Amino acid sequence: MRTIQRAVLSSKNKIALFNGLLIASGFLVKWTSSFTLYIKWALITASILGLLPILIQAWQALRVRVISIDLLVTVAVGGAFAIQNYEESAIVTFLFLFGAFLEQRTLNRTRSAIKALTEMAPQTAWKQGEDGEFLEVDIDEVEIGDVLLVKTGSRIPVDGRVLSGQASVDESSISGESIPLAKEEGSPVFAGTILDNGTLQIVAERVGQDTTFGRIIELVEEAQDSKSKAERFIDRFSKYYTPAVLLLALIVFAFTRKVELAVTILVLGCPGALVIGVPVSNVAGIGNGASHGILIKGSEVISDFARLDRMIFDKTGTLTLGNPSVSAKAFYGEDTDKALVFLASIERESDHPLARAVLEEIGPVDYLEVSETDVIKGSGILALIQGHRVAVGNRALMEEQGIPLPQEALDDLARFESKGYSLVMTAIDDQLKILMGIRDPIRPGVPSDLKRLRKLGVRDLVMLSGDNQGTVDVISRELGLEEAHGNLLPQDKSAYVKERIQEGEIVAFVGDGVNDSPSLALAQIGIAMGGGTEVAIETSDLVLINSDFSRLPHALGLAKAIVRNMVQNIVIAVGVVLALLASLIFGEWMNMSIGMLVHEGSILAVILNGMRLIRYKPRA
Repeated sequence: MRTIQRAVLSSKNKIALFNGLLIASGFLVKWTSSFTLYIKWALITASILGLLPILIQAWQALRVRVISIDLLVTVAVGGAFAIQNYEESAIVTFLFLFGAFLEQRTLNRTRSAIKALTEMAPQTAWKQGEDGEFLEVDIDEVEIGDVLLVKTGSRIPVDGRVLSGQASVDESSISGESIPLAKEEGSPVFAGTILDNGTLQIVAERVGQDTTFGRIIELVEEAQDSKSKAERFIDRFSKYYTPAVLLLALIVFAFTRKVELAVTILVLGCPGALVIGVPVSNVAGIGNGASHGILIKGSEVISDFARLDRMIFDKTGTLTLGNPSVSAKAFYGEDTDKALVFLASIERESDHPLARAVLEEIGPVDYLEVSETDVIKGSGILALIQGHRVAVGNRALMEEQGIPLPQEALDDLARFESKGYSLVMTAIDDQLKILMGIRDPIRPGVPSDLKRLRKLGVRDLVMLSGDNQGTVDVISRELGLEEAHGNLLPQDKSAYVKERIQEGEIVAFVGDGVNDSPSLALAQIGIAMGGGTEVAIETSDLVLINSDFSRLPHALGLAKAIVRNMVQNIVIAVGVVLALLASLIFGEWMNMSIGMLVHEGSILAVILNGMRLIRYKPRA
């Protein structure tokens, strides 16, 4: 029996086609001859044949205690058949099956982002063997640590790092950005991206489903299969609505004794457009995000995101590049080159981010031996180099060591501090020699992106940081933020988020580090920069692939467009049902066939409306 059911359901489209041909031939004979027997049996055959898959679907739903739309259509077709209105019964089954065909075909197009992604997944790789030669192997044979060769025009098969070679890589499948990026020794590369020109040898760091590309496919599939609050409401509504329509038809028949009127109510009351309208909006919107470097992990986050009140940003790695560099410097006295060598010799023994910035600024030098190193926590380092006493640190260290600061240096200090620079001062034998101002640059385009967020309705833009308040205030003024708080620990950030939520606000938190994960998990919408840590990405609701901050306004605009689209589809679906019932009650022209035609048209209308989101682009 189950084999027969599967065979019938798998042949639904063929049945719909044969059904349509039978109906067309019946009407053709009716209009050209008087062979009434053929007309009758053609329509009867079409009715029975078309009803089979609908009846099976209704029965399968009833077995799990669900009264589905298929049951309404089954009862309606059965009623029309009982009163020998074979034209109506045949046409209703054809329109229902044809509508299901159009619905499935259109929904498949909305999932094109997933299909396109899976087709981009590499199937083979050129792997280096023990003899040093490269052989083409199946992608499943590649393991972490393997050395792979990637040639011009090929897709990079794994996440990894460049060992040798130079090339430009099209990373649009990961980031949505079409401009190729230059890659050289040490550069990260991602699976599914295309080597535009050049040749690279890379070492595999992530393979299979663990690659960025694999995780994107997996998470987008999960997101498109998830259900939003609106979808769950529609499911509950349909659960009670369908029995209500059946009851209404029975009451109408009980009072009027008109079978055709009761059957027509069943057809007109089908909530097909209402059931399909919300999911198609979500699926199409999530697909659009995936193709633009925005990974929305579930449709349930979309509604809250569209009604956002406050967006909170971590500073380092989010609003800034997370790569401090020397922005200004000043020298005092003579022997500047020697002082720079002393400074580099001390800083190369430190793993502090400011030390790395200093070394990058100075460049390669002949390092000197450092002795008697004394680290002053929170202030700097004291050391001896070639018999000279060297102090490297902040202003507090200079004052603590009694190192005099000339007026010129005091003026420079005031100027650097006003710009929010972190200070690194170097004194040799109690004489100030070097002052460097270090700053983590703001990401390019962030000021204009924040303006776009405001225009999209975000009321408050806030920055939370563990950096000192002075630096935070300077960046806040440059970006025009409503609030900026410095000197915060991870628990302080999450406490701030919790306080805003308790006050009834809808809050999004944007971050990239391990210390951001509590706030990302706590906020209604956690947004992770794709270049951040694993835990930040896993605890978030939305990921900006490749840490592209400019995708954030697109993401918010897309969420608002999805919600608008859902509302439009609900209005279309409910409006059509009400109009059909009203025309049945107050008009003379409405019948079952016309009602089913309009009903299927409304399903197609909401699908086409939802598909507009596939091509969504934010306004300039």
